[in-house]
Amino acid sequence: MLSHRVGRACHVLVLVLCLSAAEDFDWSANNHDSFYYGTFPNGFSWGAGSSAYQTEGAWDKDGKGLSIWDVFTHKKGKTFLNDTGDSSCEGYYKFKDDISLIKELNLNHYRFSISWPRIMPTGIRSDHVNEKGVKYYNALIDELLKNNITPIVTLYHWDLPQVLQEKYGGWQNISMINYFNDFANLCFERYGDRVKYWITFNNPWVLAVEGYETGEHAPGLKLRGTGAYRAAHHIIKNGVIVQYCMVGISLSGDWGEPVDITNQKDIEAAERYVQFYIGWFATPIFHGDYPQVMKDFIGRKSAQQGLGTSRLPTFSSQEKSYIKGTSDFLGVGHFTTRYITQKNFPFNRGSTYFSDRDVAELVDPRWPDPGSEWLYSVPWGFRRLLNFIKTQYGNPVIFITENGVSEKMMCTELCDDWRIQYYKGYINEMLKAIRDGVNVKGYTAWSLLDKFEWDEGYSERFGLYYVDFKNKNKPRYPKASVQFYKRIIKSNAFPNQREVENWKMKATETCSTSNQLLAADPLTSHMEMVTEVVVPTVCTLCILISAVFLMFLLRKRN
Repeated sequence: MLSHRVGRACHVLVLVLCLSAAEDFDWSANNHDSFYYGTFPNGFSWGAGSSAYQTEGAWDKDGKGLSIWDVFTHKKGKTFLNDTGDSSCEGYYKFKDDISLIKELNLNHYRFSISWPRIMPTGIRSDHVNEKGVKYYNALIDELLKNNITPIVTLYHWDLPQVLQEKYGGWQNISMINYFNDFANLCFERYGDRVKYWITFNNPWVLAVEGYETGEHAPGLKLRGTGAYRAAHHIIKNGVIVQYCMVGISLSGDWGEPVDITNQKDIEAAERYVQFYIGWFATPIFHGDYPQVMKDFIGRKSAQQGLGTSRLPTFSSQEKSYIKGTSDFLGVGHFTTRYITQKNFPFNRGSTYFSDRDVAELVDPRWPDPGSEWLYSVPWGFRRLLNFIKTQYGNPVIFITENGVSEKMMCTELCDDWRIQYYKGYINEMLKAIRDGVNVKGYTAWSLLDKFEWDEGYSERFGLYYVDFKNKNKPRYPKASVQFYKRIIKSNAFPNQREVENWKMKATETCSTSNQLLAADPLTSHMEMVTEVVVPTVCTLCILISAVFLMFLLRKRN
């Protein structure tokens, strides 16, 4: 998943919108608050996801090499509380337990990633192939198939072998294309007889922007105005075509809605925001080149800086022909929406990916935001993004590869009503998009488990299952959202209002039992459990003391 986006947060303003503003955009007869009761297509695939570094742990076991995230998190000050993924969920040892959870949910598919340095410690095939690592993924895949769960395998979820970063500069170097292809081919050779769905890269936007522009993610480089574009260019040129299976890419994108739908500049700014986000990668894959608006804006700003060529690299004619059509399906990750307006950034203040767009991001303060500071719950944006993809790219086959919401709290909370509301709203908007004719074939809840959340460490939780990280056994406990999601899957529909409300009520009832189980665990941290009681008490005491002190000052002044 996901990271918080500090680099973006500096451009986010809070817009207090009038109550009618949200209704101005009439995509269809339904308004933003409408709910559609209907059925998903037969054969629709339901799943959940994870990634290697976020869940596996075992960072230095059984011959695994170092990844850039191993090195990055071991440097002080790079993550919240200096957290690392060294042990995380211990998924390397507990994969059979996790598959039992997947089976309990009645999922059709499970999305996970292969750690490149676990099977190629240096990232270079001719150096060494770690057979113990290969064996681990063989066992995982076989166990999934044994339980009639389809594996959807991501080749690259941000954990580049450290050797490739140190020797070649990672994704800044074109040589990564050949090294990645060697890695991909090894995976196809060893697992391709059983894995029929592959994803080359997960959310390359984050990899490029936060890894090589803002430095918030591994490898932590701040190559402003150039690093992200160069990294993305090399990633896009990694088109992998395999005859006997489906290969796609997973692109994440927020929806951008114009602040004023009657203002042409706002309309153009919102379009530009989406093109600089998901269009940056999708347009070359489906049309052979970058969005024209990216070429125009970055080219113009590069010229204003006195540069001889654009900071946005170019594809040769041969590369354009090869890249176009290299994705059998499009994986879509989506979490949130922004209102967008025009904002001019002077070129003489330095150029970055963010200033190149000439947009400002705004949010409605009424939007729920229970967890990550960047993640507001805005379900209606999901439908708009999916229809945008349908229109722009010829209605490709789509799998939703990431969609979910976090909570940010220190206390244990299994009754995640806000997550139920999020899934209910977003999955329903996806159903509306399918009714619109968007070719969505499957949905992946993000994520199966609470896990390491990159620079946010363990401070944010996206999981359907709660993981007690303070317990060395890393036990899993179902949150209320497990039961709600399970009922959607079983029905393959939102049948009617009464039944859906009953799902929510039943799910909330089950979480009380889970809370009791968690409280009864003798190894559960006492501090974790009492925070829910202590924090409100301390806060209340602070408020009382402040009030008394204020009264004292006022009396003294009088």
